[in-house]
Amino acid sequence: MSMAMKLSTWSPGLGLTTRFNTDHSNVRFVCTASRSPLLVCCKTRNHGFGSQHKRQIAKKEPPKEPRLDALLRPASDGDVKPENTSSSEINSAPSTLPSGSPGARDSNSLPVDVDGGETNSTIQPEDLIRVIKNAEKNVLLINQARVRALEDLEKVVEEKEALQGEINVLEMRLAETNAKIRIATQEKIHVELLEQQLEELRMELSNRSGSQGGNFGINETYDEISALGHSQSHDANTHALSEELSSLRAENVSLKADIETLKEEFNSIKTTDERVVMLQNKCANLESVVDDLEVKLAAAEGDVAKLSTLKLEHRSLCEKVEDLQSLLDKATKQADEAACVLQQNHELRKKVEMLEEYLQEANVLKLSSEQMQSYHDIMQQKMRLLEDRLQRSDEEIHSYIQLYQESMKGFQDSLNSLKEESKRRAVDEPVDDMPWEFWSSLLLLIDGWALEEKVSSDDAKVLKDMVLKRNRRICEAYLECKAKEEVETLAILLRLTSNSTSSRLHIIHIAAEMAPVAKVGGLGDVVTGLGKALQRKGHLVEIVLPKYDCMQYDSIHNLRLLNVVLKSYFDRQLYENRIWVGTVEGLPVYFIEPLHPSKFFWRGQFYGEHDDFRRFSFFSRAALELLHQAGKKPDIIHCHDWQTAFVASAPLYWDIYSHKGLNSARICFTCHNFEYQGVAPASELASCGLDVDHQNRKDRMQDNAGHTRINPVKGAVVFSNIVTTVSPTYAKEVLTPEGGRGLHTTLSSQSRKFTGILNGIDTDTWNPATDAFLERQYNSSDIEGKMENKLFLRKRLLLSSADVTRPLVGCITRLVPQKGVHLIRHAIYRTLELGGQFVLLGSSPVHHIQKEFEGIANHFRSHDHARLILKYDESFSHLIYAASDIFIIPSIFEPCGLTQMIAMRYGSIPIARKTGGLNDSVFDLDNQAIPEKLHNGYTFFTADEQGVNSALDRAIHHYKNNRQSWLRLVRKVMEIDFSWNSSASRYEELYQTSLARARAAKSA
Repeated sequence: MSMAMKLSTWSPGLGLTTRFNTDHSNVRFVCTASRSPLLVCCKTRNHGFGSQHKRQIAKKEPPKEPRLDALLRPASDGDVKPENTSSSEINSAPSTLPSGSPGARDSNSLPVDVDGGETNSTIQPEDLIRVIKNAEKNVLLINQARVRALEDLEKVVEEKEALQGEINVLEMRLAETNAKIRIATQEKIHVELLEQQLEELRMELSNRSGSQGGNFGINETYDEISALGHSQSHDANTHALSEELSSLRAENVSLKADIETLKEEFNSIKTTDERVVMLQNKCANLESVVDDLEVKLAAAEGDVAKLSTLKLEHRSLCEKVEDLQSLLDKATKQADEAACVLQQNHELRKKVEMLEEYLQEANVLKLSSEQMQSYHDIMQQKMRLLEDRLQRSDEEIHSYIQLYQESMKGFQDSLNSLKEESKRRAVDEPVDDMPWEFWSSLLLLIDGWALEEKVSSDDAKVLKDMVLKRNRRICEAYLECKAKEEVETLAILLRLTSNSTSSRLHIIHIAAEMAPVAKVGGLGDVVTGLGKALQRKGHLVEIVLPKYDCMQYDSIHNLRLLNVVLKSYFDRQLYENRIWVGTVEGLPVYFIEPLHPSKFFWRGQFYGEHDDFRRFSFFSRAALELLHQAGKKPDIIHCHDWQTAFVASAPLYWDIYSHKGLNSARICFTCHNFEYQGVAPASELASCGLDVDHQNRKDRMQDNAGHTRINPVKGAVVFSNIVTTVSPTYAKEVLTPEGGRGLHTTLSSQSRKFTGILNGIDTDTWNPATDAFLERQYNSSDIEGKMENKLFLRKRLLLSSADVTRPLVGCITRLVPQKGVHLIRHAIYRTLELGGQFVLLGSSPVHHIQKEFEGIANHFRSHDHARLILKYDESFSHLIYAASDIFIIPSIFEPCGLTQMIAMRYGSIPIARKTGGLNDSVFDLDNQAIPEKLHNGYTFFTADEQGVNSALDRAIHHYKNNRQSWLRLVRKVMEIDFSWNSSASRYEELYQTSLARARAAKSA
């Protein structure tokens, strides 16, 4: 029997240490207690059952008891290695944490009582966190020990059953031997009888006389000799049986000794069973201790959260106290000065009173002598001097008092002005303490009233302008009448419309995507991020989307159906549409649900249908019909990509709806990727009621590559007031034949109104300091959490954690040719050659690419340093950004790209190809032509393996050989501002400029 196992456990209740140590065919059980050591040894070997077999038993010394700190200290290889300790240390273990553990460096900082609760109220957060971490690791070690104990118990039971089988075989052999001994004994008795008869015959033969007849004697002698010969032959057999009997007896003695030995071993196993029961009891005790620790862990985490909140409140209160203290110090100082002046005045008055008393005494004496007269003159002079001094003193006191009164009056005036200013601001300034969901809901309520014709369009505009300003009066009025009927609410709000005006912009985005409710790529992030940034700047921002069946409806707040039916033209008839409203990320959103037989947006996916052109041309016309029937007068209509380019093109807005009164807006069109232009046969345009021949012209929507096809993106570029794309470099690239995809000539002719603005990221969603998907949150001033997330990802993906300094390269992308899939494949193998680890998250809509990467994933399925996850997982993406040291984006072309910005937000250094938005956001550390303050990553230009190697080699070399410089770089990139603030300002400037040109043209 071959078996190998090793386990060491510790029982805190009895101080019992048990070790199971089995090596191949040997089984050894040692149980020791701190007070009464007990040694039970059992050793078995495979053996045969021949007559020459021998069995030996060897006893070994019991192992020393483990130290408590070694038992609770986490071990890197997962085993708990015992050390020497005394019984008093072990018996005291359950009551307190070990002094040598990382969580108990200072016993006065956080004493912990196992029975529950803390015994000292002075808690230091750092020690508390260390105790929590140590407790978690100890719980893991205890669970591992419990699993190994169960495995060893199963092996002991199997060994016991095998020994019982051997005992049964030996008992059968013993029974067979006893039967043979009985047969041999009977034969021996028979031989002894024959020998006795032979002796009697010999004696009888010698005593016979010679007188008997010869023949008779000869015959008798012959018979006797024959009998004697037969007896001798039988004697030889008897001798052989005797020898065999002796051999059997010897073997019997040996077997009895073996049986006794086995019985002793069996008794030892029974004793071991009792010890196993004791171990199980102690496991139960350990589990109760673990439960107590988990309860304390939860309580400690709660205390840490409360402590953070209290720190913030304490900091705010301290600032307020300092301000009040400064004001109090100024007032106290002025009061002290006034009191000092009054004290001096009081002393002077006392001196004057004393002089007056002296003068009265002099008058009473009425000295007549010249000497007295002269003295009187002198006294008069002194009196005049004193009176002059007293007068000057009175003037100084009066000036001090006047100054004090003026300062007090100024203080009072300032205080009154502050109070008045506070009251004025309370009325005029916007309300900042209400969430955007509140204002968006109010906007949607007012728009619903306008669509249902319960209020006029002018009153609705005034009310919406007040909401846009976050006016306190409309806020208080709406909160006041929330519980009232709709008619009363409407009457109260209409009273506020008398003197309200607005100077902010009204911006409406019409798009096919919006994060997070309907997101396929970067378009959804742009619509949400730009909308929120413009809303924070005080503009009225609204979104119009199709109502897909596959949206994330749980991300929409207050979704409701308006009691209105919107009819829009399509295929030579009017079709009804349902209008839904709700808020997404604080933005008001209108969802259009077409009641068309083709169920345009109930397909289970956003794009990729055979009739996408018809779907989105229907949506574009329905969106403009919604704006028209709602009486909206937007300043800007912002359309995105070919799906809503129909709005920006001449036919729908300029040729149809501008004549219906929807003519206040300037059109802004943003193309996020010129590879997708929505080209279709010209006949398809007739469905939305447009003249095909009129639009299929070179100066309108005709595609540059074919006379029978129309291009919505080209029409939007030609007829929009503002045309943008998503980065300055990409704006230059699309002016070339390779980048423009056939539109380079059109874009060049419209370059006056064409520009590139780098996208931003939503810094609320992508924030490592608050990200709920991370194992531990962190920021640029505390990047230790990044290492913890790295270890957590390695553990979750079963990657090796033996070398914590090994760099981790991450990649999150769609596996399409645009993203450089051949360079990603090469980067995986190159990273492993350079001693790094690689994690890929993404999938491909292209079948052969998906199959290729599935083969690579299977190859690395059990690899220690590479893992491919061929799907998109939101939680995994956040964790990979946080865990990665390096992030690779080897795109063939990239209009903007958000992954490099998100990676830097999480402290991951980007490696990017110099194209599109990557070239505008990643600047090589070794490029001396740009300022050092802009350096934030590594770049390469050529889209081949040598280009990837040049950047990847430099990055990993930097990481391994200059850790301090690398950490400074990590902190630096985390502090770069990639928010939408600057991009939104650029769009705001474009909007204002276009509107100013329109007003100037109108006035001319």
